[in-house]
Amino acid sequence: MKVKTKEVSYAYVETLQSPKRKPLVRPNFFLRLLIRILSEFELATTKFTYTQARMEEAKDKPCLILMNHSSFLDLKIASKLFFPTPYYIVSTMDGMIGKEGLMRHIGCIPTRKFVSDVGLVRDIGRALHKKQTSVLMFPEAGYTFDGCTTVLPKHLGNLIKSLKVPVVTVITDGAFLYQPLYNDLRIRKTPVSAHVECMLTPAEIEEKSVDEINTLLDQAFSFDNFRTQKEKGNKISAPDRAAGLERILYRCPACQTEGKMRGEKHTITCQACGKTYEMDELGQLHATNGETEFSHIPDWTNWERECVRKEVEEGSYRMELPVNIGIVADHKALYMVGEGTFVHDDKGYTLTNADGSLQYTQSPIASYTLNSDFNWYEIGDVIGIGDMKRLYYCFPKIPALVTKARYAAEEMYKLKKN
Repeated sequence: MKVKTKEVSYAYVETLQSPKRKPLVRPNFFLRLLIRILSEFELATTKFTYTQARMEEAKDKPCLILMNHSSFLDLKIASKLFFPTPYYIVSTMDGMIGKEGLMRHIGCIPTRKFVSDVGLVRDIGRALHKKQTSVLMFPEAGYTFDGCTTVLPKHLGNLIKSLKVPVVTVITDGAFLYQPLYNDLRIRKTPVSAHVECMLTPAEIEEKSVDEINTLLDQAFSFDNFRTQKEKGNKISAPDRAAGLERILYRCPACQTEGKMRGEKHTITCQACGKTYEMDELGQLHATNGETEFSHIPDWTNWERECVRKEVEEGSYRMELPVNIGIVADHKALYMVGEGTFVHDDKGYTLTNADGSLQYTQSPIASYTLNSDFNWYEIGDVIGIGDMKRLYYCFPKIPALVTKARYAAEEMYKLKKN
């Protein structure tokens, strides 16, 4: 999947007006039917199944549907679960580029990822109360990196409290393994399932505090795809299952070197010390030479996060990268404005272009996480920052640890907030 790009000057982008919010378009039945038909073929290959709980509490009522985000398969799963009932979909602004009309008629409500958007809250309220139509939201916003839960926004509890509609959760199992982001979304043969549950009724929302609601959300969005794969004995024999694994396993536990790991076929190797790990068909790692420090991939990523947290606490964390800069200013194109420098440290983010006409800074507490992605729209790994006026997509010109940047952003946010 690609996105329309246009090479322009930064001065040209500065003349563009940010798109204004538009009235909601009711989801078109025929487009939804087409998606449903097309989805069935792919879901059949995964032997998709699902279970339900307490859904009688949400029957024939507009609901806030919260779904974990694992792969392109997610929207096809949602279509299977809820068709023919119409629902709006909270989507990223970049997803509208070049196809705004189509996306709006599908039911998409655009927003800026990891940017506070009061207008989105109003749109969700209108959809639920005025249009009497459910809203599907991916509260994690970005795909999971390691098959486990990513950070949920703490204002989600306030949103639920204010909307006063049933909250339905959809938690998938296997969708990440089917098409993992680190593996460039390559499709692998594996079963996929989902559990659909009415987590909260309006009466239950009324009697619970925001903190209690957030605790329930954390519990609902608690999953580990690699652990479940091992427990179920689900073998994935894809020959390239470790390709791209260095994107999330970027630090060698043997020699502590960062950025020298390389995942190829079914192994990942540190090019600094030569330590090699084989990824078996159950998603577990085994050192081929020496000790296996982490056999479970999320244990490795959690250790990396602890290492980043220590750097943040000591004040030694800093990332400076030469980047190509893309800007989303409207729904027409991703505007490529040339080269620049991206800096991330304890002061937050700084982005400058080659001639200095672009000088963007962002506080470390502006967002609870960072928009990091792999092979974004087939352009490359990316770090995204921005505000309600502009979104800046920074494509490193050298191999970069965009996963580390996300971990650092999240740990820095917690440290600064506390």
